[in-house]
Amino acid sequence: MKLSTNQLKALSDEKRGVKVKGFKLPISFIAEIEQLSQQLGIPQNQVIIQAVELFKQAQQK
Repeated sequence: MKLSTNQLKALSDEKRGVKVKGFKLPISFIAEIEQLSQQLGIPQNQVIIQAVELFKQAQQK
């Protein structure tokens, strides 16, 4: 049985341990994420991941 593109993507995401998560954010905030991503040369999801990690560290102090 041939799998559809969506099924293949779902299997790939599951295998890699990732999941799509969407948020509605102010346009200005999205622009900041995009700008940081370009300045740092990292993907936008990595900007968010690093920001959350820093937030967690700050809360533990």
